[in-house]
Amino acid sequence: MMDELLLPFQFPFLQNAFLITVMLSVPAAILSCFLVLKGWSLMGDAISHAVFPGIVIAYVIGIPVIIGAFVAGMTCAILTGYIDENTRVKRDTVMGVVFSAMFGIGLVLYTKVEPGVHLEHLLFGNMLGVSPFDMWQTGIIAVCVTLGLAFFWRDLLLHAFDEQQARALGLNVQMLHFGLLAVISLTVVAALKAVGIILAIAFLICPGAVAFLVTRRFGQMIFVAIGVAVFSSVAGIYASVFIDSAPAPTIVLIMSALFVAAFANSIRRNRAAETKRPFETLKAAPDRGRRAESPRPGGRSGAA
Repeated sequence: MMDELLLPFQFPFLQNAFLITVMLSVPAAILSCFLVLKGWSLMGDAISHAVFPGIVIAYVIGIPVIIGAFVAGMTCAILTGYIDENTRVKRDTVMGVVFSAMFGIGLVLYTKVEPGVHLEHLLFGNMLGVSPFDMWQTGIIAVCVTLGLAFFWRDLLLHAFDEQQARALGLNVQMLHFGLLAVISLTVVAALKAVGIILAIAFLICPGAVAFLVTRRFGQMIFVAIGVAVFSSVAGIYASVFIDSAPAPTIVLIMSALFVAAFANSIRRNRAAETKRPFETLKAAPDRGRRAESPRPGGRSGAA
């Protein structure tokens, strides 16, 4: 019985899958907290789709995929910002148009040039077939992104809450803006091999969303988000072995289930607080009445 339960940890390809998703979980979870607080969830979705043409072009001309994906992601972000500043259309609409167009360009290029990689591996990842190079690439990106977010977390947090206040305090808001976009692009590139283009957005949203519902302190939010991402990754791969499903979608389903549980718990707490509030008001009313009736120093009682 015990040997069967430990079976997923005994195969080298599953060990690599556990390792690469855990390495991805830490920077993606930290970044998701900033994206949720700033309201940039759709930007993560846009960049994760927009890297597709860059990946195909990188395969065609023979350069590292990380370079093509990063350039495509930054192109999407810069193009979105330029159109947003020069039109009356709202930012979310602009992002929807830009990332849909770039994803369509990627699909057209893929069908024309037919790079030597399966389409499903690009869209949904192939964590069971990661190479040592993929492991090193994801590990280096994860360390760089984590260190960058840890070093600038105060500036990024102020930028997320109040951009005008950050500018008034002398922070380089433009640098923080494009720095955060660059970090999103790098994280999406790190997630390509593990969960693919489509499901990378789950790692950039779900951990921070769950943590936002569970806690009200940013420090605690970071640790809760990391815990959600790591637990979902390990549990998803482990469960996929026994239910015979793809690991990446199983991970996303577990993240979604944790979000539903956190959402239900937040509703329960809010209703409990609303039920408790009228009783506290009634309980405090007699105390206020007794304080009003009590004699004040220097009044008639004192004179007598």
